[in-house]
Amino acid sequence: MFSFFKKKFGGGKAAETPAPVAAVDLPQAGAPVPPPATPPVMPAAVTLPAEPPVAAAQGVSEAAPVSAPEPVAAAVAAPASAASAAVKAPAAPQPVAATAPVPAAAPVATPVPAPVAEAPRKSWLDKLRQGLRKTGSSIAQVFTGTRIDDALYEELEAALLMADAGVKATEYLLEDLKRRVKEAKATDPTAVRGMLVVSLTELLRPLEKGLAVGEHTPTVMMVVGVNGAGKTTSIGKLTRHLADADQKVLLAAADTFRAAAREQLSVWADRTRVEIVSQEGGDPSAVTFDAVTAGRARGCDVVIADTAGRLPTQLHLMEELKKIKRVIGKAQADAPHQVLLVVDGNTGQNALSQVKAFDDALGLTGLIVTKLDGTAKGGVLAAIARERAIPVYFIGVGEKLEDLQTFNAREFAQALLE
Repeated sequence: MFSFFKKKFGGGKAAETPAPVAAVDLPQAGAPVPPPATPPVMPAAVTLPAEPPVAAAQGVSEAAPVSAPEPVAAAVAAPASAASAAVKAPAAPQPVAATAPVPAAAPVATPVPAPVAEAPRKSWLDKLRQGLRKTGSSIAQVFTGTRIDDALYEELEAALLMADAGVKATEYLLEDLKRRVKEAKATDPTAVRGMLVVSLTELLRPLEKGLAVGEHTPTVMMVVGVNGAGKTTSIGKLTRHLADADQKVLLAAADTFRAAAREQLSVWADRTRVEIVSQEGGDPSAVTFDAVTAGRARGCDVVIADTAGRLPTQLHLMEELKKIKRVIGKAQADAPHQVLLVVDGNTGQNALSQVKAFDDALGLTGLIVTKLDGTAKGGVLAAIARERAIPVYFIGVGEKLEDLQTFNAREFAQALLE
């Protein structure tokens, strides 16, 4: 199974070691040879390259120092020195070189150094902190005082509710924080804020799960959400990430109602150099059926179906989404394997309502939370974790490709509260 974002690099090329000066697999001759002045060379079977016998003989005169090789065959007269013994050896192919040639090394990828790999993530974390500043600033102000009392907890409760953390998540965080403060006998408000980071991290931990592809061929994803949440843009970014991970992706333009939706998805398909199945004004269920069938025939790794925006209160439109899901199942028995909901992080508690409604109708497997940059309602993830803990595969803080990244509970809690 292919784990998303896990880079696959080949191993480095094995270092070549010069061939030893004497054969190592020939039977031992009569009289023993005096012990070598220098430690013996490691057995040739480990790293011996495939070289002709002449090259091995030439290596004797150039190697330094070579004072006493291992015993040679009986056909060779007892040598006065190691060099003469090697020169008088029969010009027959060495057994190791003849029977165990080393194949030519295939081209391999060069691993990316850790600092280079970590730099984009650090830059993104800075953007996440900046994006959540409106949410976190009101919470951070609670800890600017010098006392830990009931007034501090009341202010914290109000700040969490204003951040759309929800009643249930707020109550959980306050109770857990009071317990931690009592056990640690903390008296510094700054230390209490650090405890809140730990408590929030543990609350969000069930949402931290990576999107995996490869268990099914193809892996079929159905992407849903309300109008304006950023479905098509998120699909384009996700497609680019998958393509960079050597996954063959096929897109299905099943949003046949919104004007220019097909053209918008086509632009992303061109940018990422992936194929797209679309029908102008066609039935969205038929488009997804054709796309899944084509993906199986073409040996694609992933098929992603973009659907039209649906309000959860419009029941007849939600029924159409259920139909699309059923039709995908007819094209491939175990599909769709992922039903992803894209939610706008600025909608706060309304996002939680969307999660509940779409999950009840379709059975969601994951979330993509967008537009967290500049929001004052970033606490909604705590509400989702407490009331409907569906994995958050990605969060977005901007329009650029690198602004869509995997969700990490610890990073989010630190960006929000520190």
